[in-house]
Amino acid sequence: MESWITSFMEQYGYIGVFLMIALENVFPPIPSEIILPFGGFMTTYTSMTVPGVIIASTAGSVVGAVILYGIGLLLDVERLEKIIDRWGHILRVTKEDIHKADAWFDRYGIWTVLFCRMVPLIRSLISIPAGMSNMKFVLFLIFTFIGTLIWNIILVSVGAALGDNWHAITNFMDVYSNIAYAIIAVGIVVFVFFFFRNKRKKA
Repeated sequence: MESWITSFMEQYGYIGVFLMIALENVFPPIPSEIILPFGGFMTTYTSMTVPGVIIASTAGSVVGAVILYGIGLLLDVERLEKIIDRWGHILRVTKEDIHKADAWFDRYGIWTVLFCRMVPLIRSLISIPAGMSNMKFVLFLIFTFIGTLIWNIILVSVGAALGDNWHAITNFMDVYSNIAYAIIAVGIVVFVFFFFRNKRKKA
């Protein structure tokens, strides 16, 4: 897959960067940690510039995020309630639980979107719950843009700085990803613990 990505980007330049990043957002297995550093590396032997690659990749990321946000809108709370009506007794989840989760995302969702836009894989998928919770579209765009811009500036700049050794960043990204996933996993465990403890107290 990597050779196909890099060949496509070399052939189509900025448009290739835009399309690859947009596709990466909709189809997360395509890694941005290859697209962005390689885009930076391309500025060392083509007429492309670092700001140009950052603009193209940020535009592609936002477009991809908006597509997943739209999918989230289709999977709204009302549709989840219908699923809970049918399977809630097995999943041990109630409509009230769904509403609480939705309310939590309404309150903290913008910061969640901002943080998750800088975490591999999750950076794409976070757009779906944002749509499901009906996060204000303008806020979604703003915080998606900020998080995406930071991520793109770092990876494109590092790729340009490393030059022929741009691929070395993938080893660092593996470590970074594992640390980020561990932090998120701990957060989820803590959230679930307190969530069910509060339910038992109320019962």
